Amino acid sequence: MAANPDHLGARTGVLAVLHTWGQALQLHPHVHCVVPGGGLTEDRTGWVHSRPDFFRPVRILSRVFRGKFLAGLRAAFAEGRLHLTSPCLDGAAREFQRLVSAAVGTDWVVYARPPFGGPDVVLKYLARYTHRVAIRNSRLLDFEDGTVSFRSKDYAHGNRRRVRKLSAREFVRRLLLHVLPAGFVRIRHCGILSNRHRQEDLALCRELLGNGATAETDREEPVKVPEEGESITPRGSVLTAARAG
Repeated sequence: MAANPDHLGARTGVLAVLHTWGQALQLHPHVHCVVPGGGLTEDRTGWVHSRPDFFRPVRILSRVFRGKFLAGLRAAFAEGRLHLTSPCLDGAAREFQRLVSAAVGTDWVVYARPPFGGPDVVLKYLARYTHRVAIRNSRLLDFEDGTVSFRSKDYAHGNRRRVRKLSAREFVRRLLLHVLPAGFVRIRHCGILSNRHRQEDLALCRELLGNGATAETDREEPVKVPEEGESITPRGSVLTAARAG
């Protein structure tokens, strides 16, 4: 989409990190994506800047994301890599088509907003949770009489801090929701940020932007890095995050 001359007309990149949890450890899959505000021209001789207050039309991004995601689901189901629990094959196929039809008729949401506090805050936020699953040890408070107590924030009631209590069985069940299958890639790099060409492409980008070294911020006071589950963009959105619901 970014390469389309009607939009950006340049090759950009994406750093995508999968998160699957909320504060209460319920399943809440969403993808945080860091996207440069521009990209390389097709002939690699220039840098195309996006508008400072606008990247791409979010309605179009949402529809493209929905189409790509559902196409991947259809392919996985057809190849036998995605299974439903229906007792018969025909029943599973009908149920899958019903679910896909419902998803097609639902508006999916892609937020694309500037990061609160600057790009460095977003990267620090994502770096905290790239190899951590669901909950920090510091949030665990007690285990007594088969009940686990832990600290969380209640976003439905003004980010109020509260103590949640779950049976050990339920706590383990929720925790295991976020353990990814063996070989599943949580972090992906695409475009000019892809692993194979990243060093070469980023060196070229910095040269074209007149910045041979990694950019440093001039911020005098440090900005607090949000905790897990907190917003990292203004007005409660997430930085170019794709969320299907």
